Formats: sequence, structure tokens, C-alpha cells
Amino acid sequence: MSAARRKVRPGLVSVVIVDEGHQAAVVASLEALSRCDRPANDLEIVVVTTAGQGGVYGLLGDHPPTLRLESTELGDSPARARNVGARAASGEWLAFLAAGFLPDRGWLRHAVDVLADDSTVAATAGRIVGPDSSPLWTPDLAFTGRTTRHGRDRTDPGRDAGAPRDALYASAEAMVVRAGVLADAGGFDERYQDLGDDVDLGWRLWLLGHRVVLVPASSVQRPDDPPPDAPEERFRRDRNALFTIFKNYDDASLAAAFPAALTLGAHAAGTAVDRDPALTSYARALDAVARALPDLLDARREMQERRLRTDVELFGMFDLPAGAPADRPPPTVEAAAVEAFGVGRRFGRRRRIVVATCDALTAKMAGPAIRAWQIATALAAEHEVELVTTSLASVSSPDFGVRAVDDRQLAELERWCDVLVFQGWLITGRTFLLDSEKVLVADVYDPLHLEQLEQGRDDGEAVRHTAVRLSTEVLNEQLMRGDYFLCANGRQRDFWLGQLSAVGRVNPRTYDEDATLASLIEVVPFGIPDVAPIHTRPAVRGVVPGIGPDDKLILWGGGVYNWFDPLTLLRAVDRLRRRQPAVRLVFMGLRHPNPDIPEMRMAAATRILADELGLTGTHVFFNESWVAYDDRQNYLLEADVGVSTHLAHLETAMSSRTRILDYLWASLPVVATEGDVLADLVEARGLGLTVPPADVDALEDALFRLLDDEGFRKTCKENVTALAPQLTWSEVLRPLVEFCRRPRRAPDLLDPEIAARLRRDLAPAPRQVGWRAYVGITLDHLRRGGPALVVTKAWGRVRRQLR
Repeated sequence: MSAARRKVRPGLVSVVIVDEGHQAAVVASLEALSRCDRPANDLEIVVVTTAGQGGVYGLLGDHPPTLRLESTELGDSPARARNVGARAASGEWLAFLAAGFLPDRGWLRHAVDVLADDSTVAATAGRIVGPDSSPLWTPDLAFTGRTTRHGRDRTDPGRDAGAPRDALYASAEAMVVRAGVLADAGGFDERYQDLGDDVDLGWRLWLLGHRVVLVPASSVQRPDDPPPDAPEERFRRDRNALFTIFKNYDDASLAAAFPAALTLGAHAAGTAVDRDPALTSYARALDAVARALPDLLDARREMQERRLRTDVELFGMFDLPAGAPADRPPPTVEAAAVEAFGVGRRFGRRRRIVVATCDALTAKMAGPAIRAWQIATALAAEHEVELVTTSLASVSSPDFGVRAVDDRQLAELERWCDVLVFQGWLITGRTFLLDSEKVLVADVYDPLHLEQLEQGRDDGEAVRHTAVRLSTEVLNEQLMRGDYFLCANGRQRDFWLGQLSAVGRVNPRTYDEDATLASLIEVVPFGIPDVAPIHTRPAVRGVVPGIGPDDKLILWGGGVYNWFDPLTLLRAVDRLRRRQPAVRLVFMGLRHPNPDIPEMRMAAATRILADELGLTGTHVFFNESWVAYDDRQNYLLEADVGVSTHLAHLETAMSSRTRILDYLWASLPVVATEGDVLADLVEARGLGLTVPPADVDALEDALFRLLDDEGFRKTCKENVTALAPQLTWSEVLRPLVEFCRRPRRAPDLLDPEIAARLRRDLAPAPRQVGWRAYVGITLDHLRRGGPALVVTKAWGRVRRQLR
């Protein structure tokens, strides 16, 4: 399509029909088009003849709104004729219709509606039916490049059969495509002559970042059933299928598919009923591929350089079988070839997925490890999953591997996997992950830099400034490299969209793929188990000295961190014990299960205040370690109220308090400080009560009401029970599960220019290292706490390094 097109007229549809000498068939199609419901002034018809000029079309009078006759060289291929028609047409949209095919009145209307409504769609495929309206064609393709499954429609289970769906290609017998996109893609490949040039075009459109959609309502009738392939057609199908996979597969896919396709093609030819003609046609096909290799290599290089999608993103639209039913080898032969050349591994629906965390995977897991565990559990139902940590691992699962890894092992896993889901600081300093071409899913449900604003208060100004800066750089690295992002709630999503915009990830490439940017970042909250908790042993009542079976039990789930406010809670309990002497407050855990995370200032302050108020051991009780993940339900089910109090600051506004979800799992009424998303949910759904930050009186009153008013507490529990099914892990992880069924690289990261600019712009500033940095940190410790603090901090650093 090197020649310039006519001036494009917006809103105009140009229908291109190729006449190969069957003018009666062309006339039948023209008559059907004259009855379509496209306005006459928005329709142009271009007939391209490869058989010399003819005057039959003049007999139609004024039926076609606009009819123009174009011609090519006598005997030119349909692929070349379609390109000639595309250049001659003036329409914004180009429709290709096979001679003799009869479009329904709404064929163009339904197709153009889809194109006009969604800029990501480059082409639509019409539904082709036979004389009795039974389906003759659906856009299914085998890994060998051969079309499959004629005679029935394929739809996903539970999906409306009449709804548009993605398809790998559109048949040139009934296709509508954006004219500008077709020109940019290079038009139909004229090497194909016919049979398969439409498959190649659709595949290329996908690789260039567009979509092809099957629109069942856009229907075209074929006047007769397709005849069986003659030897010449078999030759072209075999040759063109090999052309297509050679040009369009990436290196890994081609290494699996090409030898398998050659093996299965030769087997099919050797066992055909008309063996000699079949062998001859297949030998001709192989010879044609060999002769075309220089041109094919150039075409392959160009396509691989321009591609904006990975093969993995397209495999969901492939069928694993080798070809159409008549060409299928025996199951044992096909299975052997699929196994021998790794086709099943490469093209199957099961992916290799690594879920990686920096948190400890032990019986006593914290939030990040719990989330990683649940992600691995959900994905292992459909894929081969490895859950790994750079910390400690002492648990196992029958459904996926669990282990601790070093950098060498992590690099091996990167080479092994198709998708890497990670969180926290995992990719920091690991260039083999930053430079990976695999699909990376960044779980940014925990805004590290906001957390460090509070957590770093214990470490001195120099360390705190460094921690916040490094956290921001780490997150910017993730935002720059991630193909897909998970966050905890809508408020976080808005926040991350701002930071994604700041680093250049909200750009025309990502926006044009999905104007909502849901394909870039999606809300995946922390969830609750799908199975209701069961009490298996006494954990608190009658077990912890000082807590009786009838006491009023308030539970603080999880750890005590600097951004929480347990001090206001202690003061409220101190007052409440005068109104409710049987009140008992239990802190489920003080020391984080990850040994690299030291005890925080707030945990120490909580113990000190409890002692000063005379609450320790009488009304307030501390579990000094951590409750095992599989044992926490026993604590939750013995409590009357779950509590979560926090300070008023930025971290709160963007947080998602996972401990509140544990309360909801156990149908516990909740008392929470206002300000975060889950506190809003508690208030809106009547799950308990919320109070202002640092308001001792309000907190005391809320706790008293829930402990004293049995009817109100029962109503809250019923509300929690009704809501819980919407919060299960199987529900909240749906976006990630769906993404991993068809994982894809982000379109902007496959654009070499954008990717290079992102890496250049986000190169970290030189960091202060060496003895000057350590001297500055040591002086800061001396100013704040003297030699004792210096020794404490130094010993803590040594312990962490040893671990």
C-alpha cells in the first residue's frame, strides 16, 4: 500500500468487492448492499476487477449510492486487489465483502457502531452463515497458523453468545477496518495471494496494539457451503500458514510452533487419502517458504521491532489443536508433537507465575505475607505457581511451591516464569528484574513512602529523610517498570494515578488501550477467607490469667505500629473499667513476625502507659509475640468487639486496615477511628461505630455501647455477616485472576522510545554512601540519645545483616 489514498471523508464507509470474473456474484452482493440501512450519502462501493473491465454493473441503475470500478492486472491475487481497492477508497472505514456474499441490512451499522464506540478496536469480523443461516465460520486459529473449527460458534461459558468478543482476526469475506490503521499496518500481505492474508493482517493488528472484535450481530450470508480444498488451495493454505507464524511469533513461540507445524503438516500430507497430491502440495509449500525466506526475514524483523504486545497476551485466542478437523492428525501423534516441541507449555492456558514477597512466610504471617499467600492460592487453581520470599519460609502448600530464595534463585525464577507478581522492596537493586521482558505485576497496596513518614520517626532526621527518599525512588522504579498494578481501594487508586502520571506512565499508549486505565491499575483490596472461621480451641477466655469466660473482651488485632493510636484506646479503657468492670483488652501481637522489622516506638509507649495506668494484667493483656495465621480465628471468635484506632495523618487516609477485615470475617462488631476507607465502610453499612481521632470520651462511649447494648451488637453482627461474602479473597482477586488468564505487557513499555525515556528520567540521583553517610547518622543518634542509642542502633544493624 505504498501509493497514496484518496482524501478521507469522515463517516464514510467504503465497501471493497473483488471481482475475479464472477460478475453475477458481484451483482448479487451489490443488490444486497443497496438494501442496507447505512445512509446512502455515507456509503461508497469500490469494485476491483482482476478479470478486465465489464459493463454489467451499469445495469443496476441508481441502486448503489456510489459505485466506482477499479482494475488491476489480469489475474492479480485477491490480496493485491483488496489493497488496490483500499487505496482507491475515500472512507474512514473500509469494509471488505466477498463477491456473492449477502450482507444483512445491519451488517455495516453494527460493525461501525463498535468501531466508533471504542478507539482500541481496529477491525470487526462479521458472522458468516450458510444458506440455512447456520454458522459457517468463526475466527479460531491453531498454533500452526491453520484455521480451525468451522461450523460452530465459540463463546466463553456464561457469556452472551450475541455479545461482541475479541478475535485474533477477521475474515476478508466480511471485514470492516479503520482505513488509517490498515494503511499503517501495511495492508494485506500480497505474498499470500489469497487464503490466510486476513489471518496475517488480524494478527499484525493485535501485535501493533489494536484489537479485532467479532460482532455476531454484523451478519453476512454465504450463498453456498465452502467446497473442500483442492490441491492448489491446500498448497496455499500450508504455505501461507507457515508464512504467518514465521513472521509474527516471537522467538520463544516460533521455536516451539515451527518444528511442530512442519512435523504435523508432513504427517497430515503423508496420511491423506490422496497421498501423492497431498505430499506434492506440501512439498511445494515448503519449497515456497524456503524461496521466500529473505523477504520473510525482513518482514519478521520489521514486525518484531514494531510489536507492542507479547505472544502470551494472544494465546487465549488460539486453539491448541493443529488445524481444521479434516486436517487433524490422530490424537496420539498431535499430543506427541505438542509435548516434544514444548507447544503445550508455551501455548497452554496454564502460565508459570511467581508470587514474590520480602515478608516472612511462616506460621505467624503479617499482612504482606498473608496477601502474597492468598494471591498464590487463587492463581494456583489455574496456573503453575511458585510463592517465594527473600526473608524466611517455613510453611508449605499442596497447591504451589513455597521457599526462600537468594538472588541467583530469583534470577532463575525470572527466566522460568511468564508472570511475576511482587510487592514491597523486592525489585530494588535487582536489575535482572527491572530489565526483565516478562510481565510484571506490582502490588502497591502498601504505600511505602507514606508509611516511612511515621515509621522513620524512630530513626533520626538523617535516616528518616533517607528512608522516605529511597522508598519514593523504589516505588517510582516499580511504577516505571510494572505492566499492571494492584492497589487496595479507590482512594489509593486516585493517589497512584497521580504518581503514575508524574513518572510518565499515563500517556497516549496506556490511555488509548483503555481510557479508564483499568488495564493499568485496578483495585484489589485485602480480602477475607472464603470459608467462615471455626473455633478449634480456647485461646483467651479461661486460658489467659485474668480473663474469665464472661468478661467483655475487646480485641486489638495485629501489631502496634507508629501510625496507630493505642494510647487513646488505653485511656478509654481506663475510664471504661469504671462503668464496665469486666472489660478486657487483648493485644494479639507486639513483635512483628519478620525479624528484620524492629519493635516500634509506639509498641514500647503502649506497654509503658498500660503500666502507668495500672491496666497491665488486670484489664489490658499483651501477647508478646504473634498469633499464628491459622490460629487467629480462635482469638477473633472469643471476642465481643474488634477495635482499630489510629492517628490523623496521610498514611491513614491512604491505608486499608487489614485487621478490620479479620474482624468482619469473624462477624465481630467494629469500633474504628474515622479517616480510612474501611472505617467509612463500618459507618455506611452499620458494622459498628466510628469515632474522631484521639477522642477518649467518644471512644469510651462507643466501646460501652457495643459491650452493653446486646441488641445493637447483634444488629451489627448481622450486618457484618451479610456483607462478608462480598469481601472474600475469591471476589476481590478477580481482576488479577482475569489478568493472568491473558497477561500482557503494558503497551507503553513495548514502545522503545517511551521505555527508554522512562528509564532515563527515573535514573536515581547519586546516593550518599560511605563513611560520611555513617558519620552523619551516628552524630544524629548521639544528639538524640547519646552513646546508648548509637550502640543499640549499631547492634540492630549487625543483627539484620547477619540474618
